[in-house]
Amino acid sequence: MTSQRYGRFAFEDGTVAYARVEGDVLLVLSAAPWYGGRETGRQERMSAARRLAPVAPRKILCIGRNYRAHAKEMGADIPKAPLLFLKAPSALLDPGGTVLLPPESSRVEHEAELGVVIGRGGRRIAVESAMDHVFGYTAVGDITARDLQKADGQWSRAKGFDTFCPVGPEVVRGIDPRRLRVVGRVNGQVRQDGNTSDMIFPVDRLVSHLSQAMTLEPGDLIATGTPEGVGPLDHGDELEVEVEGVGVLRVDVRAEGRA
Repeated sequence: MTSQRYGRFAFEDGTVAYARVEGDVLLVLSAAPWYGGRETGRQERMSAARRLAPVAPRKILCIGRNYRAHAKEMGADIPKAPLLFLKAPSALLDPGGTVLLPPESSRVEHEAELGVVIGRGGRRIAVESAMDHVFGYTAVGDITARDLQKADGQWSRAKGFDTFCPVGPEVVRGIDPRRLRVVGRVNGQVRQDGNTSDMIFPVDRLVSHLSQAMTLEPGDLIATGTPEGVGPLDHGDELEVEVEGVGVLRVDVRAEGRA
């Protein structure tokens, strides 16, 4: 299958739409592609549009400690089953947006991850058919207030602040998620450099496991865990999350309330 790229864009006339991306040309769709959106015949130039987060999920399902080296650097045990937590959809951040460091935290960290977008919903999905339910892949930044994560004991607040889930730049179909390089950079310096082949639980296992508890719906986003090398973000930083075959997601960082 040849790879195809999809995004969500705001246009100069005030409209917002999904589009298939062909180089610098946007082929506008009637709806999100995982809802069966078709090309409308409208075409726009990328230069005349602003990128938005390429998904608008009802659920953001995240997996903790899915790389052994990351579990080790956190001083944690290797999970016996996928470790699920949720981010609020209000945490979504567009490519080129700004991560806001909240005053409640003194230690906010980056986590670079492969994102999985569900195409066909379902519950109690078998591992053998799980990949039939995947639409495509994107890059995700799982931003974490590490001190609050440790203080609270559960992760909803630490992972759920507004702007703590940058996603993008596009959703890509037709790539194999089993061996993709995942890189996290801060101000151009590589801090994380891993590969999805090192995941404890691969994509098919994650999709099946999550669906045993809750119905997966088209457009839902799964963040699959982060490689080792997580570290702090400071006011003025630029964060890049690069996933092989997807592209580079770039966002700025600033302290909330500071210019």
